[in-house]
Amino acid sequence: MTTPAQDAPLVFPSVAFRPMRLLIVCVALTGVALLASGFLGHIFFGVFFGLGLVLGLLNALMVRRAVESITAEDHPLKKKMAVNSAMRLFFITAIGLTVAIVFRKHDGLAVLFGLAIFQAVLVMSTSIPVMKKIRSSGLDVAETPAPESKD
Repeated sequence: MTTPAQDAPLVFPSVAFRPMRLLIVCVALTGVALLASGFLGHIFFGVFFGLGLVLGLLNALMVRRAVESITAEDHPLKKKMAVNSAMRLFFITAIGLTVAIVFRKHDGLAVLFGLAIFQAVLVMSTSIPVMKKIRSSGLDVAETPAPESKD
């Protein structure tokens, strides 16, 4: 007998997530955006772009916290993580869209660009170390016995 997907335990692999490195990258990108937007006469674009990066970093930190707390339970469920993700993304998106609409005359749309760029930076910063590890040591997956079925 198989376990329904919504009742299956939640398992996450360890991820190369370095929040301080991401913060440094965000500060550097914000600095570049402020310089470029200031040079072009739209300094608020750089400010709102930096705000988008901060929102993205906040989202990533909340993801880590949620994963740690949910997977620490005896029987973590995928449904809890899905609900947590939906609510978190709803609020981050609502904040980003609100800023973009309220400050539309002052380049507020840049907050959405910041959020999008942060996601690309996050994917690169977590996948590059994993790819380097795979390239250097290969896929060293330990053999684990399959659980016995209770038919």
